[in-house]
Amino acid sequence: MRVIAGSARRTNLIAPEGLNTRPTSDRAKESLFSILADRICGAKVLDIFCGSGAIGIEALSRGAEKAVFVDESVAAIKATQANLNKTRLTTNAKVLQMKFDKAIQTLEGQSFEIIFLDPPYGTHLLTQTLEKLTQIPLLVKNGIVIAETSTKENPEIPKEFTLESARMYGNTKFLFLSTEAK
Repeated sequence: MRVIAGSARRTNLIAPEGLNTRPTSDRAKESLFSILADRICGAKVLDIFCGSGAIGIEALSRGAEKAVFVDESVAAIKATQANLNKTRLTTNAKVLQMKFDKAIQTLEGQSFEIIFLDPPYGTHLLTQTLEKLTQIPLLVKNGIVIAETSTKENPEIPKEFTLESARMYGNTKFLFLSTEAK
């Protein structure tokens, strides 16, 4: 697992200890950032269920203005912080060790152009997180939510979100969602 492009290109990243984190493959990450290329520079990014922080770090490396990383796992937060230090991208990063719903409440009043969600597969956390984002909208108008899930799953998407597209890479599926946000 590494940073693919930008200022921290080719930096190897560490994954949190244990088997609870499933890093996004380099191939899937490269495809995702090819799709997002025009949106990254200057964007404010929120990475919920950040794991190693690889997605938010990739965004910062490619010119995102700011990235907020959220995970309730101590191991994930330690790995994210270590990866931010290794890539020298700490200046524009904020790391929150808390559950997704508390983090969304904590961030109320802030806004993001890109929100990335990568909850554990086989749970209802994706739907719950999207529902929380309808109660406390953090997405700017014309912003995008990218939800990573398994190709075997078809999570329930709240009616406030529009599924713009779905892309599959191996066992990974990215759902691109928009909403009439603030």
